[in-house]
Amino acid sequence: MSTWRDQIPTSGSLELPPDPRALEGLGRNHSLETALADLVDNSIDAGASHVLIRLVRLEGRLRALYVVDNGHGIPESKIDSAMTIGGQRSYSANDLGKFGLGLKTASFSQARSLTVISKARGSAAVGRRWLLDENRKGFHCDIIPTDFAEDEFNRKWDIEGVDTGTVIRWDNVTGFPATDDPKRVEEFISRTATALRNHLGLVFHKTIHAGKISIEIDVEDIETDASGARIPVESLNPFGYARSGQAGYPKELSAKIGDITLKFRCHIWPGRSVSPQFKLTGGPEARQGIYFYRRDRLLQAGEGWHGIHSSDRRLQLARIEVTIDDDIVRLFTMNPEKSKVNVGPEFTQLAEQAKAKDGTTFYDYLESAEQAFRESRKRSNGRRKMAPLGKGIAPELRKAIEREIPFDEDSEPIDIRWKRFSGEDFFEIDRDKRALWLNEKYRPNSKGERRSVNDTPLLKALLYLIVEELFRGDYLGVRDKDNIVLYQEILIAAAKSEQL
Repeated sequence: MSTWRDQIPTSGSLELPPDPRALEGLGRNHSLETALADLVDNSIDAGASHVLIRLVRLEGRLRALYVVDNGHGIPESKIDSAMTIGGQRSYSANDLGKFGLGLKTASFSQARSLTVISKARGSAAVGRRWLLDENRKGFHCDIIPTDFAEDEFNRKWDIEGVDTGTVIRWDNVTGFPATDDPKRVEEFISRTATALRNHLGLVFHKTIHAGKISIEIDVEDIETDASGARIPVESLNPFGYARSGQAGYPKELSAKIGDITLKFRCHIWPGRSVSPQFKLTGGPEARQGIYFYRRDRLLQAGEGWHGIHSSDRRLQLARIEVTIDDDIVRLFTMNPEKSKVNVGPEFTQLAEQAKAKDGTTFYDYLESAEQAFRESRKRSNGRRKMAPLGKGIAPELRKAIEREIPFDEDSEPIDIRWKRFSGEDFFEIDRDKRALWLNEKYRPNSKGERRSVNDTPLLKALLYLIVEELFRGDYLGVRDKDNIVLYQEILIAAAKSEQL
C-alpha cells in the first residue's frame, strides 16, 4: 500500500509560456466554494460520475485539499496543454469550460501550489505542478515523477471506477487555519463542509438530481491513516416547492426579436416557506430574481432582476428560470468564475415583450408574486396564538413551527414525551405538568439505535396541532372529553394497524 508524502518530489521542469488569450478570462474573485465548483465543472466535462473533495490533516493541522474524480483522465500528450495558463482545448457543445483558465485561476485563488495527477485509459499516471514562488522567473511547470504520480493516483479514494481519472491537490491553502487547535480546526471543517454542500448542491442541483454526478466531502487524518464519514452533497433545487404559491404557476413566458427567442419560466414560491431550497444562503429576499442556467449548471442564483425591475421584499417569492442555450448565448456574458451573468440591452426588451399563451406579461407575473406575498402575510398575522413547545421537540422543528404560528408568551410550554402506560391509551393530557405523554407501546422501533428525546417529529407536530387547545382554560369541557375519546380510538387503531 502506498504511503502519503508531505513533500512532493520533482524530476525536472519545463517552461510553459502562457497563451496571450489568458487576458480574456482573468478573474480573481473566487471564494473557496466557487473555486471548487470550477474544478467540479472540469470533472463533469471529463465524464466523471463521482467527485470526492478531501481535506487532509497532519499533526492536527489541515495541510492539503484534494479533488478526485473518475473521469477519462488526461493523457501525457495533453497534460502540458491542460496546465498552460490560458491554454484552450477544443470544447464540445456540452462542456462547461470556456476560458482555459478555470483550473489554474480557481486553484491559485486558494492555494500556493497546484498539483495535477491524471491517468487516461491504457496510460501510466502523469503529473505536473505549478508552484507560486516569488523567486521563480518565467513560467516553469514542475514535472512529477511517474512513481509518485502512480502512488497519489492509487491512494485510498474509494471511488467507483477509478481506473482512469484526475487527482488535483492543493498545498499551502491560504484559507486554512494556521493552528492545530482541535476546536478551531473542527469549526473550520464544519463551516466549510456546510458552505460547500449548500453551494455545490445549488449550482449542480440538476446534474445531481439526474444521477449524473455524485459529490462527497471527507477528511483524512494522515497519522491514523483513516478518513471520516463522507458527507454527500445533495441537490438543492431553488424551485423545489411541493405546491406553487399561486394558482396557474409555474408559467412560461416567451418573446422574440429577430432570430432570438427567449423563454422565462416563472415560479412563485408558497409564502413563509421554511424549506432550505427557499431560504438558501443570504435569505429569500436576496435570492429573488432570475436564475441563469447553462447546460444544467446554475450560473447565477437570483440576486436581482437585471434592469427589468428593482428588488423588493414583496417579490421574494418570485424566481425565474432562464436557460442560456447556444441560440441566445450572445445576449449574455459570464464572468470567469461562472458566478455572475451580465445581460445585453436586448434582454430587457425581450422581458418587456414576453407573454404567456394566456396573455400573462412579465409585469402581470410580478404583480401575482407580490399578491401571493401579501396574502401569505395576512394569513400569518391572523393566526391564533398557541402555547409554546417545550421538551421533546427538535430545535429545528420548534423554529419552523414558530415561524408559522405565533406563540402565546403568557402560556407555559408544552412538553411532548414518551412514557410507559398501564393501559392502551395512545396519549395522556397532563395539564398540571404541561405535558403531552405518548404511550411507549406505540413508539416506532429504532432499529438498535439509541432513541432520541426529539424523535418522531412528524407525529409530535401533528398531535401538538390537534390537542394544544386542550391545555387551555381552567378545565376540560364535555366536547373536549369527547374529542379526546375520538382521537384515542383513531390513533390506537392506526398504531395497531401499523404494527401488523
